[in-house]
Amino acid sequence: MNDTTVTVVGNVATNVDYRETASGGVARFRIAVTPRRWDRQSASWTDGYTSFYTVVAWRTLAINLAGSVSVGDPLLVHGRLRIREEDRGGYRTADPGGPRNGQREGQRRTFVDIEAVAVGHDLTRGTSAFRRVVKAAPKATEPVRERPVQREVLPVGEPLPESSGPPPAEVRDGVQPQVAAAPF
Repeated sequence: MNDTTVTVVGNVATNVDYRETASGGVARFRIAVTPRRWDRQSASWTDGYTSFYTVVAWRTLAINLAGSVSVGDPLLVHGRLRIREEDRGGYRTADPGGPRNGQREGQRRTFVDIEAVAVGHDLTRGTSAFRRVVKAAPKATEPVRERPVQREVLPVGEPLPESSGPPPAEVRDGVQPQVAAAPF
């Protein structure tokens, strides 16, 4: 199957809607993408037409999005383009010449979604701090063999080194990303 892969750069337009499903977590949000062009006549930058995309992410990416992304954040989204059409009920009409009075007129609407593979903050517009995700240990089918632990021996009276691990993770919208412990 041939997929159309896209990369868009824009701003988060809605809060991340995170939900648990039988197949894992799913996150959904909208991103606004506005191209900017140099107008030679006015010698200034002008905004083009803003396009809105619904971004959908699954499993680990969904969890990390929910804990990392807020409305207004500049993002890069890379993923598979999905076009879908839906019949949606329109409006109730009082026009006697239109559909039967009081009934809904159907509307065919087109939606453009991006099934995200990778998402990141746009570092041309700010800074970001990366926190590595802790993965669950795989289930062992054989007994685990213990490895000898190597420890650094400090001379008596020397102060202990400070932890170089990441700062505690922030909680956003009730979802806390899992953060790996410092390797040392």
